[in-house]
Amino acid sequence: MIFVTVGTQLPFERLIQVVDDWASKNPKVEVFAQIGQTRYVTTNIITVVSMTPDEYEQKLSEADVIIGHVGMGTIISGVKYGKPLILMPRHADKGEHRNDHQLSTAKQFGKLSLVSVVDSYKELELAIEQTFKVNAEAPGEDVLSVSATLINTISNFVKGI
Repeated sequence: MIFVTVGTQLPFERLIQVVDDWASKNPKVEVFAQIGQTRYVTTNIITVVSMTPDEYEQKLSEADVIIGHVGMGTIISGVKYGKPLILMPRHADKGEHRNDHQLSTAKQFGKLSLVSVVDSYKELELAIEQTFKVNAEAPGEDVLSVSATLINTISNFVKGI
């Protein structure tokens, strides 16, 4: 199952449209998405506007792949659960965020082996295919490793605790 998340701050219609389009060509793959407040109406994926923390954690643990914006919460979640991440940065010039900080974050985290950074449908398609191929060939290998203390510290910071 592919779990898609856009976070809680802003809609990210470009990401949802690209994933919905991909899902139309790959109907055998379950895609579940937390889409926020968006005008775009999906036709090929199961969506919710928001989730409780428990629901979010459940979907993360069930996912084979996490697709999302380049938010620290999404990245932390992928690391915590050892899941491959496909990240699409938001662009300020497209009205997706206030500035382009996600481009810098994507550049740094995109260097990790279980993180793919995409910016188009074609790149997303290739990243999904490659991610499933890698998982089938070597499940459980090459997992991101970060201490639980670091994950909790960053997670609490993001939650404002």
